[in-house]
Amino acid sequence: MARILIIDDEHLIRHALRDILEYEQYEVEEAGDGNVGLKSALEGNFDVIFCDVKMPGKDGIEVVEALALKGVETPVIIMTGHGSVELAVQALKAGAYDFIEKPLDLNRVLVALRNATDREALRKETVVLRQRKVRKTGVDMVGSSRALEEIRTVIAKVAPTDARVLITGSNGTGKEVVARRIHAQSLRKDAPFVEVNCAAIPGELIESELFGHEKGAFTSAIKQRKGRFEQAQGGTLFLDEIGDMALPAQAKMLRALQERVIQRVGGDKNIKVDVRVLAATNKNLADEIAGGRFREDLFHRLNVIPIHVPSLAQRSGDVPQLVEHFLGGVADELGVKAPDFTPDALEMLSRAPWTGNIRELRNVVERLVILCGQEVTGEDVKRHVDGA
Repeated sequence: MARILIIDDEHLIRHALRDILEYEQYEVEEAGDGNVGLKSALEGNFDVIFCDVKMPGKDGIEVVEALALKGVETPVIIMTGHGSVELAVQALKAGAYDFIEKPLDLNRVLVALRNATDREALRKETVVLRQRKVRKTGVDMVGSSRALEEIRTVIAKVAPTDARVLITGSNGTGKEVVARRIHAQSLRKDAPFVEVNCAAIPGELIESELFGHEKGAFTSAIKQRKGRFEQAQGGTLFLDEIGDMALPAQAKMLRALQERVIQRVGGDKNIKVDVRVLAATNKNLADEIAGGRFREDLFHRLNVIPIHVPSLAQRSGDVPQLVEHFLGGVADELGVKAPDFTPDALEMLSRAPWTGNIRELRNVVERLVILCGQEVTGEDVKRHVDGA
């Protein structure tokens, strides 16, 4: 049942609106002036607020502004007399959701309320989905180990700059997490974050993927296509598994970094790009250079700020925090109550080898949630986790 707050100094208006809303099965609370209403709005968990635009204490505009300042996103529907429509418009500019004129029309009230509750339900669902995405992808850097704190310190220093960063580490250690955190703390955070997995794209297609192509550039190029560089314009381009990039593409990449221009495949027009490049690899690029598989000049262009992400075995003290972090998201996805992990279960998980690193740990957490009851013990870990 949706909870509604009515803020109005006119008792008859509050009473009439309350009757309408309670008849429609809403839970209703009232406030007789702006100060009391604002206090109730900040303390209560309301789905929609009806607020008079002119009243003692804070007026409707001040209430809307105060709620926005406190980060309260509850939709506010302003109620206004004929002489104060201009004030209602000001309230909309301040962040109010809608306004209705007095005397109140039943149909108009219910339509405004339905739209506002639908909007609020969608906003809450979006928040939940974003939280699930964060848990699932591990966008948060979870843990308090010294190695992780050092990485956070480097990120805080380098993120506001446009310096290129080369992130190294084994598969599953969280290199993408580091890249996303750099972007999130950068001046480009509101622009696109575009990821390219160089290992997943065939060598003959990587240039088209990165730089785009013109219509007719090759057999299947039936129309012009913008590449990832142009898609990331103003933002960040993350080149994952850069060690697997084909040599011809490496040469073009070097030019793009040096001159900040690209050419689409099949085209001769120089296109200026404003993109910050972050790269990651699980390979030893010194060995790749020695073997002739990676350009040394490109390596030096990318390796302005090196960040090495340690394996999970090297920061085993973070395992209990990671388990807790993954647990909520896994339980939500499966639609079950999250189980409790006993101290001996967490101890055994901390000692496991984790050859697949954080990615493997998340899979194990999901396995234990599915196969075990409401308590995961050391015996459960021994039974279901390889190497434990």
